[in-house]
Amino acid sequence: MENNSGVSVQNSRQTNSMKNTGKQITTFKVAAAYMGTIVGAGFASGQEVMQFFTFFGINGIPALVMAAFLFVFFGVIILELGRRLKARSHQEVIRYAGGQWMGTAVDAVITFFLFGAMTAMAAGSGAIFVQQFGLPHALGSLVMVAATVFTVLLGIHGVINAISFVVPFLIVAVLGISIATLLSAPVSLAAAARWTGVSSPPVPFWPLSAVVYVSYNLVLGVAVLAPMGRLAGSDAGVLRKGALYGGIGLGIGALAINLALLASPPEVSGYEVPMVRIAAGFSPLVQTAYSLVLLAEVYTTAVGSLYGFTARITDPDSPSFKWLVIGTGLVSLAAGQLGFSTLVRVLYSAVGYAGLLMLTGLAYGYGRERLAPGPAFKPGSKAPGLRRRN
Repeated sequence: MENNSGVSVQNSRQTNSMKNTGKQITTFKVAAAYMGTIVGAGFASGQEVMQFFTFFGINGIPALVMAAFLFVFFGVIILELGRRLKARSHQEVIRYAGGQWMGTAVDAVITFFLFGAMTAMAAGSGAIFVQQFGLPHALGSLVMVAATVFTVLLGIHGVINAISFVVPFLIVAVLGISIATLLSAPVSLAAAARWTGVSSPPVPFWPLSAVVYVSYNLVLGVAVLAPMGRLAGSDAGVLRKGALYGGIGLGIGALAINLALLASPPEVSGYEVPMVRIAAGFSPLVQTAYSLVLLAEVYTTAVGSLYGFTARITDPDSPSFKWLVIGTGLVSLAAGQLGFSTLVRVLYSAVGYAGLLMLTGLAYGYGRERLAPGPAFKPGSKAPGLRRRN
């Protein structure tokens, strides 16, 4: 009797914990965490937006609109699947989207890239310390890894709270620099035309470039979005609104950066961090402030990557989780000394292919269940549904 009573009390506590957890997730936190996992160092630097959109000139604008729609569409699917599957990592969502074989392959590549992204962020923070502040590379990497490890040890709530707190500052900084640039040098068709042919985009056609851009970013995003969906409990409306606002926010932020680049001379494309170069045109103080923002964006990407990697390897509630977090942090600190550009160059191609496979699987599952809806979803079933269910 005592054992049964103990089990009953434990189950009751778990149920209450899940209810309380669901109440802590708001639309703002979902949207901010979504944006924070995407708005990383590549986004804030302007390098990603320039490569995937600005080099297309005026055609980069419809490409960005398309990307924003895709962010909303796939964001809803991933969050909803995370809720329905009660996902504790990205594994459950990826296996559902891709099936046994493709899902396993994509899962492996994503897991590897999450560690690689954490390592790249350690290297990137070191590079910022050297280039902008004249401090040792190792110090920048150490500070970033220490802050990231501490945040991830707080669990999924610590990750979401940290990212959602930082994101508003990031968006304000990006919009501020972009608006100031546009006020001093408005975009014209002639200015946009100057960017066409400056350099060959990594993807030759702008519609495909929008898809690849979204797929690459969601490889990182799914690591946080999938387990975050579980925290919403039965409130699917919060997830849908969060994905909507997050996707629109990402589109507006990227559009602002794109317009600022189009309004600037194409020569800024020769800089590793074009947005910092644009900021430097206003004053050294603005340049320093934007460099700090860039560090904050490196932090949000590092936090999402480290949590996604360690949560995939072991249960976040297990005693071994904290040791894996610390160990992964130390290994990424050492590997981060290889250099930022080297790591990014090696990782990007693998990530792009994995992301396209993931989006294909998600879109297929979404369409399949709309055309031939199955029975109501039950956790652990072989064919969980995507139908709306509150």
